[in-house]
Amino acid sequence: MFPHLSEVQSSFVLITLLAGFGLVLPAVVDRTNVLHRCLLLGLAALLAVRYAVWRITETVAPFGLTLDMLASWSLLALEMLALVGSLSAFLIMSRLRLRSDEATQHAGWWGAKSPKVSILIATYNETLDVLERTVIGAKSLRHDNKEVLILDDGRRDWLRDYCERQGVRYVRRPDNKGSKAGNINHTLFLLAQDPVPPDFIAVLDADFVPHRGFISRSMALFHDPEVGLVQTPQHFFNADPIQHNMGLSRSYPDEQRFFFDHMQPSRDGWGIAFCCGTSSMARWSAIQEIDGFPTESITEDFMLTLTLQNAGWKSVYLAEPLTEGLAPEGLKEYVTQRARWCLGLMQIARSSLGPLARNNLRLRDRWSVTDSVFYWLTTFPFRIAAIVYPLLYWFGNITVVDARLPDVISYFGAYYIWILIVLNLLSRGMVVPILNDVSQLIGAIPISRAAIVGLLKPKGHPFSVTAKGGDRSRIVVQWRMMAPFAAMLLLTLLGLTIGIFSDRFAFNDAGDGKAVVLFWTIYNLFVLSVTIIACIELPRRERHVADAPEKAEFIIGDTRRTLWITSLKSDTVRLRGQPFPEGTRGHLRIADIGDVEGYVIARLPDGARLHLLPTDPQREALLLRFYAEDNMPGVSRVRTSALLGDIARRLSFNSGSS
Repeated sequence: MFPHLSEVQSSFVLITLLAGFGLVLPAVVDRTNVLHRCLLLGLAALLAVRYAVWRITETVAPFGLTLDMLASWSLLALEMLALVGSLSAFLIMSRLRLRSDEATQHAGWWGAKSPKVSILIATYNETLDVLERTVIGAKSLRHDNKEVLILDDGRRDWLRDYCERQGVRYVRRPDNKGSKAGNINHTLFLLAQDPVPPDFIAVLDADFVPHRGFISRSMALFHDPEVGLVQTPQHFFNADPIQHNMGLSRSYPDEQRFFFDHMQPSRDGWGIAFCCGTSSMARWSAIQEIDGFPTESITEDFMLTLTLQNAGWKSVYLAEPLTEGLAPEGLKEYVTQRARWCLGLMQIARSSLGPLARNNLRLRDRWSVTDSVFYWLTTFPFRIAAIVYPLLYWFGNITVVDARLPDVISYFGAYYIWILIVLNLLSRGMVVPILNDVSQLIGAIPISRAAIVGLLKPKGHPFSVTAKGGDRSRIVVQWRMMAPFAAMLLLTLLGLTIGIFSDRFAFNDAGDGKAVVLFWTIYNLFVLSVTIIACIELPRRERHVADAPEKAEFIIGDTRRTLWITSLKSDTVRLRGQPFPEGTRGHLRIADIGDVEGYVIARLPDGARLHLLPTDPQREALLLRFYAEDNMPGVSRVRTSALLGDIARRLSFNSGSS
């Protein structure tokens, strides 16, 4: 039977107390204060251990050759492994180091003579529109002693000619051995032959545009002679697939914001921040000492950090938006990228720099790798299990969690509520239930496969390039990705229907166990439904728009009209203030750009839309304005009211289109 109402009410006492604390914490907690972080996360760890003890001692089926025992204990094992990973993450997040003041204090430590910096831009199959903004941004960096190199593993003559016109150094090699790391190592060998080798190298992916202060701010941290590498965060000027497909690009941060804005500074507090490839700088002498970039793993960036640490060099993190690039725009590319990261991490775990190998790594470096292994190896399989295991109850009457409802509320509810409060307090509201689950579930199957395969067979896997750009103008339904989630949704609905209407699983016979599984199942229905919606890829428009209104003059012959620019793109502009007939030609005078030729392509009630015809210098100036200014693109925190409105619009669009 269901517990008496008073028993359920009493189980809410701890949750109510914790929620009350959560209301006052923002006023008294300094998220940069290590003591405050330790207290908050220490309580989270205690609640996690309390929950784990209860799960192990009171909720699993008794030993015996039964399906109940197999299902119950296998789920417990997955959950406890994931909980170990969570405890490790809590410990990491208990510290924080922000180095902006250090970078300001040591700006220009090198004196009057600027160190030579080689900027390496590795490319394979990117198009010119992706590459040109990176090249132009790199050329415009506020550092006089620099050289820009394009590392072309695609061996394209048109790119060689473009580099010649831009006055940047073009490098190609006869093969693609070693993938990206091999491409960089080939160039490092060439740089070593130069009359004056560089003092530092900066690495940029082909789609990442540096802000003007990228070199000067990053290089300031090399004042410490033991620092071998400085990593900066990756920001994106386009929405990732989950943001975009759910219509949340204005209200919900990209999936990597939590890692770059919160986990990496915490890792830096422990001295275990790691290289993420692009947007990093390294000391030439350190790279030479370790004989270039490692090639044992397809995630050469993380392994580069370990190789440097093994040789006695430090890697540090500067949490400033100094570059911006393209997030994967399609779901397949998004999942492929993360599966590659997972596979590469497993290769590292099995390599000579693994946590159990004989090497010179510190204990904390071994912990860093182990923490990452736990993340990839437990988070995603457990997310799948959380969807599948309730079906065992509905279809087979198999007990996976034998728990009383008041205990679930008291033990799991208290832990879950406190985790939401603390993580959202420390990350400024970035952990949203359901959406956070969807971001994990959508790639859980291939990522879980990559984790297992990588551990069992670490070698012989090709490097998968993440495609960027391309035509994104149509609605695309990713049927193959959607199929397992649709199947699980149908099975969950069917199982729930059986459970409600079947005498065999009648509520008055099942008691608490069914109440727990019922809530679990309803939550899964929401997660699966949102995941299916996220598999419907919406059309994409211009990737980067300058939307801050500004005054400009539209010059038509001898006539000048002062208007407002309300949306400026690389080839079109929206003007407000006076309508103009289609076909009207003139010049738009834009601050810092000049007089850009254009013609009206659409007459609007309060203005017009122009097609711009910029000259090459004007186009470069526009690209610099869009991408290289020291701004922070995208959304850095959840905007709750806007999030709810965006979700409502997305659901109405989905129902309307169907």
